[in-house]
Amino acid sequence: MEQAFEILPGDAGRGLVFLADHAMNRLPANYGRLGLPESAFARHIAYDIGVEPLVRRLSARLGVPAILGCFSRLLIDPNRGEDDPTLIMKISDGAIIPGNHPITAEEWESRLNRFHRPYHRAVSETIAAVSAASGKAPLVISVHSYTPAWKGVPRPWHTAILWDNDPRAVRPLIEALEAEGDILVGDNEPYDGALRGDTMYRHCMETGIAHALIEVRQDLIADEAGVAEWENRLAPIFSALNARPELHEVERHPSRTGPYAF
Repeated sequence: MEQAFEILPGDAGRGLVFLADHAMNRLPANYGRLGLPESAFARHIAYDIGVEPLVRRLSARLGVPAILGCFSRLLIDPNRGEDDPTLIMKISDGAIIPGNHPITAEEWESRLNRFHRPYHRAVSETIAAVSAASGKAPLVISVHSYTPAWKGVPRPWHTAILWDNDPRAVRPLIEALEAEGDILVGDNEPYDGALRGDTMYRHCMETGIAHALIEVRQDLIADEAGVAEWENRLAPIFSALNARPELHEVERHPSRTGPYAF
C-alpha cells in the first residue's frame, strides 16, 4: 500500500516535534526499482541509514510526535523545494537512475501529488497541532545521517548541526554536544544547512519557529547498539533544549540562502 508518511504518536502538549525526511527506502510496486540494482537501496542514496530506528526511539522515549517520510529519496526528495532541480535526481553519487530520466511533466507532478505534498501537509498539520496543544511555538528537530567519507575523503565529525540564520536552538545544541567530551561536532560541516525551499526553510525559517537539523554519521548508527547509544546521548540533550522557554517563541530570521545553496 502506498504511504507517503507515518506519524508517530506523542504528547503534543510537550511542544517538541521530530522530523525524519529520509527515514525509509521504500518504493511503490509500480516503480519497480527505478532501474537500479537492489544493492542501491541499501546505500545512502536511497535513504538516511539509521535514522528511522533512532527517531522511533527518541519519539517513544521523550513521548513526543514525529513524522517519518515513507518513500525513498530516489523517487522524490522531500527535503527539496518543489522548484529545486535536484528534487528528482537523474544521478546520485555516481549511480544513474534510469527510472528518473527521461521523466514527463505529468510523472513529475504525480510524484509531487502522491508523495512530496502529502508529507509536507503532514508536517504542517503536526506542527500546528503541537502549537495548539502546547499553547506555544514548537521546537522542531530534523534528524538525518551522512556517510563516513565522501569521494574518498574521511569525515571526522561524529555528528553535525546544519542551519541557516536562526541560531536559537543551534548554539545550545552544539554546546551540549561538545560538552559530551568524546565526539567531534560539525557546525555546518560536512556541508552547509542553508537550502532555500528545504524542510527546515519551509516549515521553520519562514514561520519563525526555532529548529535545528542534526546529522549523525551513518557508521555510528548502523546497528542496534549504535542507535541505542545515540538515543541515550541525544534524548537528555533534546529534553533540556525543549525546556528552554525562548525556544518556544516565534522570531523571524532572514534567510541567507540563495536560490539553490548546496
